[in-house]
Amino acid sequence: MQNLPDLPGEDRSLRLPVHGSTVTAEDLRVRLVLASDFDGEIAVDASEVESVGQAVLQLLVAAKAEADSAGQAFTIVSPSPAFVDRVTACRLGEAIGLIREEEPVQ
Repeated sequence: MQNLPDLPGEDRSLRLPVHGSTVTAEDLRVRLVLASDFDGEIAVDASEVESVGQAVLQLLVAAKAEADSAGQAFTIVSPSPAFVDRVTACRLGEAIGLIREEEPVQ
């Protein structure tokens, strides 16, 4: 994961680890709390995710809800196929702001 810059207004994106587990969730929690202390968008880069566990998903749901209540934008950036598949299988797309375009029904 990237370190958060000390100054507001700089790139504050967070990079999810390749394997998001209970062990990595604590570090993510701290980074999400720090990111929420600033005004502006919270961007979570999920481009390198190969697996994501329940603890990380819970943090993302909570962070999205907190950002919404504080009027902050919260986005998942470049989600990997593995991330999208897991979030979709858990039916958490809307809860973390990951909305997939639906294929037209024929």
